[in-house]
Amino acid sequence: MEDIRLLLVDDEEDFRTTLANRLKKRKIDATGAGSGSEAIELVRLRSFDVAIVDVKMPGIDGIETLRQIKQISPLMEVIMLTGHASVESGIEGMKLGAYDYLMKPCDIDELLLKVGDAYHRKLVQEERIHQAELKQEGR
Repeated sequence: MEDIRLLLVDDEEDFRTTLANRLKKRKIDATGAGSGSEAIELVRLRSFDVAIVDVKMPGIDGIETLRQIKQISPLMEVIMLTGHASVESGIEGMKLGAYDYLMKPCDIDELLLKVGDAYHRKLVQEERIHQAELKQEGR
């Protein structure tokens, strides 16, 4: 999982820092963002494979952050993370293209499994697009 470029979006700085450090120990390049607007700006400036986005944040919430991330980078996989579960936000997130929806606190091994699966799905989608482009070019 060393090649995964991950964006970690959570307004709780201690949680974000702790999780980023745990991910980095597992060779995942984790970049933190403290708000939805900061995350959206980072997605405009850099390429990420997977994002972990908190649902409940002041300002731009996780659902709107997901919506805007998918507009900017449609192949980026997004895992929604929340301590305040609601069926409605889970359904809305999945409709907008979230890869999965996990509850805080979540087991780090479960989260790593989801991140790995999401990354693999992104790679498969990129390969399909590449093959379709080659086919169109007649190669």
